[in-house]
Amino acid sequence: MAVWDLSVSVEELGLEAPPLKISVTSDLHIGGVILKVVEKSQIKKDWSDHALWWEQKLQWLLKPSWTLDKCGIHADARLCLTPQHKPLRLVMPSGIILRMRVCFSSPIFRTVMGICKLLNNRRPEELSLLWPVEEKKKKKDKDVGEEVYDITCAPLTSSTILKLTNGMPAFFAETPETEAVYKMLAVSQPAPAPETIAKLYRTTNIMEKAHINSRWLDSSRSLLQQGVKENDKLLLRFKYYTFHDIIPQADVVRLTQLYEQARWAILLEEIECTEEEMMVFAALQYHIGKVSLTEQFVASCPAMEDLDSALQCLEVKMEGESSADDMLETMTAPELHDYLKIFRPKRLTLKGYKQYWFTFKDTTISYYKSKEESSKEPIQQMNLKGCEVAPDVSVAGQKFCIRLLIPGPEGMNEVYLRCEHEQQYSRWMAACRLASKGKTLADSSFSSEVQSIQSFLAMQKTTPRNNTAQTDESINTHSLVSPRYQKKYKPKQVSHLEYMFELVNYCIICNTIPLTISYFATTYKLGCRKDEVLGIANNRLIRIDLSVGDVVKTWRYNTMRQWNVNWDIKQVAIEFDGNVNIAFSCVTADCKIVHEYIGGYIFMSTRSREQSDTLNEELFHKLTGGHEAL
Repeated sequence: MAVWDLSVSVEELGLEAPPLKISVTSDLHIGGVILKVVEKSQIKKDWSDHALWWEQKLQWLLKPSWTLDKCGIHADARLCLTPQHKPLRLVMPSGIILRMRVCFSSPIFRTVMGICKLLNNRRPEELSLLWPVEEKKKKKDKDVGEEVYDITCAPLTSSTILKLTNGMPAFFAETPETEAVYKMLAVSQPAPAPETIAKLYRTTNIMEKAHINSRWLDSSRSLLQQGVKENDKLLLRFKYYTFHDIIPQADVVRLTQLYEQARWAILLEEIECTEEEMMVFAALQYHIGKVSLTEQFVASCPAMEDLDSALQCLEVKMEGESSADDMLETMTAPELHDYLKIFRPKRLTLKGYKQYWFTFKDTTISYYKSKEESSKEPIQQMNLKGCEVAPDVSVAGQKFCIRLLIPGPEGMNEVYLRCEHEQQYSRWMAACRLASKGKTLADSSFSSEVQSIQSFLAMQKTTPRNNTAQTDESINTHSLVSPRYQKKYKPKQVSHLEYMFELVNYCIICNTIPLTISYFATTYKLGCRKDEVLGIANNRLIRIDLSVGDVVKTWRYNTMRQWNVNWDIKQVAIEFDGNVNIAFSCVTADCKIVHEYIGGYIFMSTRSREQSDTLNEELFHKLTGGHEAL
């Protein structure tokens, strides 16, 4: 077989060094090429992390048994022998910048898994990487350097179980410096000065929010394939807002960073929330900040471990003690009966709430003109299975409303239910939440759901304490609420809870408002200049008309039959039940990002408690990879 010369650059020889030329044949395998290059370089070092990068094809050659002929490599190929793991500057949700070695040759999905394993985050599938917003530097800011915490000496992650020391990864416990870095990741950081917050990028409208989502990296391709270089800066952020299997004592870093991302999203007005919600968030932020300054970092709190083990024992005991009476009670599920008010918002309508007699049985709400007519046919029945439930509450204004988005053939039907007092609201809200998941009032979680709702309402009550009295001047409102609520700020007190439970509460509350929606500018007809916005949430798609700012249609994933992408014209087509078909093109982002969002949320819905420790990477790429699926 003919012998020919192949040029291979070696990164260790320097950028100015000419490529090495080695004599090869077409049946030589990739491993043999690497061996020849290493021998000719005459550099003695560990080459186990190195691999060949094919510059023209933007492709890694990671299969050492493949021959040059099978890879399609000829004499004109430009190859480079380079490390697979290189330093990268990662901006955490809290704003801390870590310089660490990450994998440049694996798909982003697996690279993030390695990052999260080193940082002791059990749920890497919820996060991804994106490019930062380009900052316009002023002349006077040229010399201002950013503080970067270097942990490039950390060992490369492997398939072995992560070793913990004092509740943190063993690597971080080796020196006081690395231990301090882990504590910064696991404990909420003090709010920066108002001047610093004012300099940060802030979206002003929904179109700017849509542009942010165009910066996500492709999870199916590697960093080097997407133009990321050594020491570049990327943001590590929660991408899919569907949080699974939260355990406070095991998810210290995960919860803290989730809290920080939610906090900054509120301060920079990336989340739209009511004034009452903003005040509750401000109170929780203030209390979490105060506790984090005084409380010593403990990765594993004995009291919380005892509580968690007790809850698990109770759960096992309840599952094992299902008597005939319990089964009978489950078969005959309890019901709710009460007078409530209902309102169906429509455009150009001035009609308000009307009072009816409501009954809640199984997962269905029925209402009648009065209690006496409840034996007759109801005015309407609404099955809440698969519906969207959201609170619309103001304790100060004695407003206790439940907002329901109920699936229908043409999208989602919006309904508001108004309760008279807290107790009534807690019961009906808990029932609606369970029904949306397909559960009845007989479910064992009903009472705990009622209690959690009552706890949330209790947080909104102002309960002055003499020992914690604060004046408006002593609280930095700029670090607690967004600019539009600065003048309306009212100090609120919240009951004292354990630090990690505060974080859990904050994250759960944030998940009840539109934190879960990612926006994309779209067009629904080819050649049409009218832009609309598509909102992608963890369980539904939302079509928003920019001209009037209203939600036009809502479709849920559980009614989706299939979705396809025409990669030539960059158009996404989705088919729903009832012969409903939509097709749209993306304006502000590549259609691959939208495709990945939809597939990613469907992948998240496949997670279960039994499979909580396993991650089906192959399924993720099948759902999100498109025509380049691995």
